[in-house]
Amino acid sequence: MDIRNVIIIGSGPAGWTAAIYAARAELKPLLFEGAEPGGQLMTTTEVENYPGFEMGIQGPDLMSVMRKQAKRFNAEIISEKVESVDLKTSPFKVVAKGVEYFAHTIIISTGASAKRLGLESEKKLYGHGVSACATCDGFFFKGKNVIVVGGGDSAMEESLFLTRFAEKVFIVCRKDAFRASKIMQDRVMKHPKIEVIWNSAIDEILGVDIGKVTGVSLKDTVTSVLREMPIDGVFAAIGHEPNVSLFAGVIEVDEKGYLKTVPGSTRTNIPGVFASGDVQDFKFRQAITAAGSGCMAALEAEKYIAELEHE
Repeated sequence: MDIRNVIIIGSGPAGWTAAIYAARAELKPLLFEGAEPGGQLMTTTEVENYPGFEMGIQGPDLMSVMRKQAKRFNAEIISEKVESVDLKTSPFKVVAKGVEYFAHTIIISTGASAKRLGLESEKKLYGHGVSACATCDGFFFKGKNVIVVGGGDSAMEESLFLTRFAEKVFIVCRKDAFRASKIMQDRVMKHPKIEVIWNSAIDEILGVDIGKVTGVSLKDTVTSVLREMPIDGVFAAIGHEPNVSLFAGVIEVDEKGYLKTVPGSTRTNIPGVFASGDVQDFKFRQAITAAGSGCMAALEAEKYIAELEHE
C-alpha cells in the first residue's frame, strides 16, 4: 500500500498554500482540485487586497500563480473531485474516480459556497457588478448606488461596510421585517445612506446585453407587481454554505455548520486531520486569511508526521 504523507482536498488559496508549504517540507503532498478548481476566487475579477500585487490581480490569475508555485515544488495535483473519505481508521482513505488513495494526514480546504439568488442574469454578471463579498468588491463602487439582498446579520454588515464607498445602499428584504439582531437593525435603520425596500425580491438583474449591471427588476412579494430600478451593483448577502458533505457525521461542526477546529489551530476532532480556509472560517472569509490557515495546516501536518515517525 502506497501511503502518502499528506493529501489536500480543495484548491482555493488555503489548499494551494498548504501544498506549497508541504511540498517545500519534502512531504510530497497530493492535492485534489475538486469540482470547482480555485474556489470562489475563480468568480472574482479584480483582487486588490492580496499583499504582493501592487496593481491588483484577477482572481483566476492569482489561483493560477499559486498552482504553478505548488507545482514548482513538485506537489502532485489530480484534477478530480473526491467522492468519499474514510477518516475512522489510519491511514486515512480518499476515493476519487473509483481509485483509492491513503495518507497519514489530511488537510481539508474545500471552502464554502456563497448562496446565490438563482438567476441566470446573476450568473452571467458575476464579477461584473454582481458580488457576494462587500469586503472584496466594495471599493469598486465608490460614489455609486448598490443593492444588498438579505435580511440577516450578514446583510446588515455588508450594507454598513458598503456605505464607506457607495453613494446609496438599498437593502432588498423579502419580508416586512429583518431577522438580524436588534443592534444591527438599529445601526442600519439609523444610517443616512441606507434605504430599505421591504416585501421585495430581485426578479432579474439588468445589463447582461452590455456585460455590466445597469439595474434590477424588483418583484413585490405581496402583490407580485414588477418594477425596474437603475442600480450599479448587486450584493447577495443571503449566507454561505460550507462544503462539508464529505465529512458529515465524522468531523465535528460548529453551530453554523463549519468544520470545528481547536482555537489557534487547524486541528479537527480527528488526530491527523486538519481544516483550513473558508470551510472552517465563517467570520473573515478572505483569500489572505484562507492562505494563512493553509500555511498553519501544513505546518501542523508536518509536526504530526514527525511525531508519528518518532514513535
